[in-house]
Amino acid sequence: MKSSALYRRFRTLLIANRGEIACRVIRSARAMGLRTVAVYSEADRDAMHVAMADEAVLLGPARARDSYLNIERVIEAARKSGAEAVHPGYGFLSENAEFAEACAAAGLVFVGPTADMMRAMGSKSGSKMLMEKAGVPLVPGYHGEAQDEATLAKAADRIGFPVLVKASAGGGGRGMRIVRSATELAAAIVSAKREAKAAFGDDRMLIEKFVQNPRHIEVQVIGDSQGNLLSLFERECTLQRRHQKVVEEAPSPTLNAMQRDAVCAAARKAASAVNYVGAGTIEFVSDGKDVFFIEMNTRLQVEHPVTELITGIDLVEWQLRVAFGEKLPLAQDKIRLNGHAIEARVYAENPRKNFMPSAGRIKTWRTPEPSNGLRIDAGYREGDTVSPNYDAMLAKVIAWAPTRDAAIERLNRGLEDTDVRGIVTNIPFLSALVTHPAVRANKIDTGFIERELKNLTPSPAVPGDLELCAAAAAIMREEEKASKAEAHSPWLTSGWMPVGRRQRVFTFRQGQEAERSVSLHYGSGPAKLSIGDREFAFASSPADDGGFDLTLDGVKSRIAAIIEGHELYLRTRNGRFDLHWVDPFGGDDEEQVGEDKIVAPLPGTVVALLAQVGATLEKGAPILTLEVMKMEQTLRAPFAGTLKAIKCKVGDIVQEGVELAEVEPVAS
Repeated sequence: MKSSALYRRFRTLLIANRGEIACRVIRSARAMGLRTVAVYSEADRDAMHVAMADEAVLLGPARARDSYLNIERVIEAARKSGAEAVHPGYGFLSENAEFAEACAAAGLVFVGPTADMMRAMGSKSGSKMLMEKAGVPLVPGYHGEAQDEATLAKAADRIGFPVLVKASAGGGGRGMRIVRSATELAAAIVSAKREAKAAFGDDRMLIEKFVQNPRHIEVQVIGDSQGNLLSLFERECTLQRRHQKVVEEAPSPTLNAMQRDAVCAAARKAASAVNYVGAGTIEFVSDGKDVFFIEMNTRLQVEHPVTELITGIDLVEWQLRVAFGEKLPLAQDKIRLNGHAIEARVYAENPRKNFMPSAGRIKTWRTPEPSNGLRIDAGYREGDTVSPNYDAMLAKVIAWAPTRDAAIERLNRGLEDTDVRGIVTNIPFLSALVTHPAVRANKIDTGFIERELKNLTPSPAVPGDLELCAAAAAIMREEEKASKAEAHSPWLTSGWMPVGRRQRVFTFRQGQEAERSVSLHYGSGPAKLSIGDREFAFASSPADDGGFDLTLDGVKSRIAAIIEGHELYLRTRNGRFDLHWVDPFGGDDEEQVGEDKIVAPLPGTVVALLAQVGATLEKGAPILTLEVMKMEQTLRAPFAGTLKAIKCKVGDIVQEGVELAEVEPVAS
C-alpha cells in the first residue's frame, strides 16, 4: 500500500492531453464539480478541448516534443493555472514515469499509478519477468537487456519463426513488426527501433513467438490506495490493423463464463504483483484455447467506454476518486455485466490509399444525437483543423444493446448517420467492417482486416437514378437557399410556371468516369426529372436532421447532401457518393491529380531512403519512408520503371505535395 500523501482531494484538474480524451475527462471532472484546465499547442489554439475547459494554457509550438511532451512546460502550466492535480489521458506522457515523478515533486496529484508501478509494468520486458515470477502465463520470447543484433537474431532462431519484434516501451502498434523468416529480421529491427525511438524516445526491443490466428483479449482493472483491486470484465480487441485496434467490444464474444472468470483472475494477479493503484489494462493474446499475458497499460485505454457501458461505471470518475484517496465505490461481487457494447474508432485517413492520414479543415461535422444506447466521444467539431502533428483519431462511435447483434446494428446505424467532410475518414470502411458476415459470426483473428482489406475497401458504388436525381435536387435546394426564396420555389413543389415548358440539364461525373446528365422539366405542369428515357415525378422537402426528403414517383427517400463548390457529397440508402458537378456556366475547376506522382501526402519527415537512383523497380517497390502523423508511411513505385531521381534526403522535413522522387516508366 502506498502513502496516502500521494492521494488527496483537489478542486482544480489540469488535463495534460488533447482531442477526444481531453474532452472526455473534462466532462466527468465538471460533473464532479471540479474546475478544469486545458493545455494546448499553437496548432490547437481553437481546438474543442480548449473551448470546453474553464481555463487553458499555451504550451508551445505544434510539435509534440515542444508542447504536449514537454514535462517542464506542462508542470509550469499547472503552476500558472493553480491546478492541484494532473490527468494525463492516454498517449503523450500518460505512461511516463519521469512525468509522474515531476508532478509529485511539484506537489501535484498525478491521476494514475506511481512512477515505480509504471516502471515495473510499463516496460514490456520487465513486466514479463515480473509476471513469470507471479505465475501468470506468458508467450515464449526474449525480454533481456542485451540489444545487439546477434543476440536478437539468436533469440529469434531459438523461439522459432514467425516472431513478433516490438518496442519494449511501446504501445498502439508503433515499433512493432511481424517477422516470418530470418532474412527479414535485420531490416524489421532497424525499422521498429527507428519508429520506437521517434514515438517513445526508447528503442529497446523484445521478441516474442507470433501466435498464429491470434485473438486480443484485455481486462480492465482498477485499484485504490487502500489495497482494493477490482477487474471490470474483459474486452475483445481482435479487429486490428498494423497492431492498432480498430473495433473493440465488451464482453468478449469468444470467452465462456469459466474462461471469463479465469482471465479476470489472472489480470487481478498481474496487477497485484505491483500493488497497482489507478486504472489500467492487462492485455492477453489467445490462440483460441489458452491466453497469455503480453503487457500492461498503466493508464486509461481508448476503448474504455465499452467497459463503462456494460458496467454502468464512469471510469474517469473512479480514477479521480482514487486520486482523492477514496475507497473504490463497489466490491468485486457487486460489479454486474449488463448487455453488450462495441466501439469503432473514427480516423482521418484514407483506407483506399493504404490508410494514408488526412489533414486539413473539417468543413462539415454531422453526427447523430447520442440516444438509445449510442454514444459519441469526439475531439473535433465543424471548422476545426486536423493537424499532421498528432494522432489521426477524430472520435469514437460506441453502441450498447442487450445483445451483441443488436449492438452491432446500432453501431452501424450510428456510423451510417455520421458525415464528416473536408478531410477523408475511415467511416465507410468501419461500416463495411462491422457488418461483415465473419465479424458478425465472430470468426476473426488479428490478421482479419489485412486479409479482407480488398472486400472492406471496394471501389465506390456507381450512382443510380436516385443519386443523380438527388444531386440535381440538392443543387436546386442550395440555389433556393441562396436566393432566400425557398418557399416560393417553382420546382421543389408543383413546378408550375405561367409560360410554356422549360428544361434545365445537370451533368455529373464520379471520379474519372463518363459524364451523366439529369434533365429538369418544369413549366405548365408538375415538375419532372428525366435520365435518358426514364422520367420521374418528384418533390423535395427539408428534414429535421439537416438533410432532405426526395420523393420520386411516390417513393420518399431521406438524402444527406453537402455541396462544396462543384463537389457534391450524397448519402442515400445505397451508400455514400462523391460527385463532381460539371457546371456549363461556372467553369470546371476540379483538380486533376496524377496518380503517378511520388509526392509527400502530408507534411512529414524523411526517415529512410530504400532505393538508389538508377535502380530498376517493380510496381510497388519501396522508394522511401516518411514519418507522418506519428506513423511511418512507405512511398512506393506507382509502376515498373527506373528510379530517375530522389529529391530529398534523410532528415528533411517536407511539406504536403512536394515531389520526392521521379520514376521513369519502362518503355512499352
